[in-house]
Amino acid sequence: MDTKKDINYDGWELPLFDLSKNFRKYQFDLIKEFVSGNVAEIGPGNGIILKLYLDHCDKLDLFEPDKNLYSKLNDKFSNYKKITVINDELNTSSNIYDVILYLDVLEHIEDYEKEILKAHNALKKGGYLLINVPAFQFLYSDFDKDIGHFRRYSKKDITNLCSNYNLEINKLKYYDSIGFFLSFLSKMTRSNYKKNFEKKIKIWDSLIPFSRILDKIFISYFGKSLLIVIKK
Repeated sequence: MDTKKDINYDGWELPLFDLSKNFRKYQFDLIKEFVSGNVAEIGPGNGIILKLYLDHCDKLDLFEPDKNLYSKLNDKFSNYKKITVINDELNTSSNIYDVILYLDVLEHIEDYEKEILKAHNALKKGGYLLINVPAFQFLYSDFDKDIGHFRRYSKKDITNLCSNYNLEINKLKYYDSIGFFLSFLSKMTRSNYKKNFEKKIKIWDSLIPFSRILDKIFISYFGKSLLIVIKK
């Protein structure tokens, strides 16, 4: 008999990244055209970004395996009739959801291919799997390691996976070019990311409007993040 895994995620960085309102709005603007109907978000953390897309959903299931984060989410959204908080990983029958979101979550899952296939199976025909992950393995840093990232991703990683399993890519886009340069600079100088971390987050987030412009100029050739949209 299968037993539920006991997952504990410290999540110390979540309140700090909740300060990145410009980045979250940029992220939302990139995915909002796809969000509608019966939606699931996997690993929603503190639930910050879901407030941006909630009005686009008919129903929203939040899968949060960490007990502490689940408890906080359950308290936070207990009065929202369209939201159900589930203390588990994605574990459903096939053809359930119109949209499934993994926003800065997939990199925390060691067997990401298995997770993508499981999520794809849970989608209705014509549904969308929306994934945001950190880009470029050469940028992998102590920060990635400390917060439980197994890896960073490239377009090639995703195109190979989708080709192997005959999955349809609807959109594949690097974005946040300024975040890329800041991450590269931090990596090259081996700076202590923990020093003035909150201040660094605020500075980076203040530059997101410029990233929006540069991403258009560079045609999203690179970026700190990779947006993946897979259609069933």
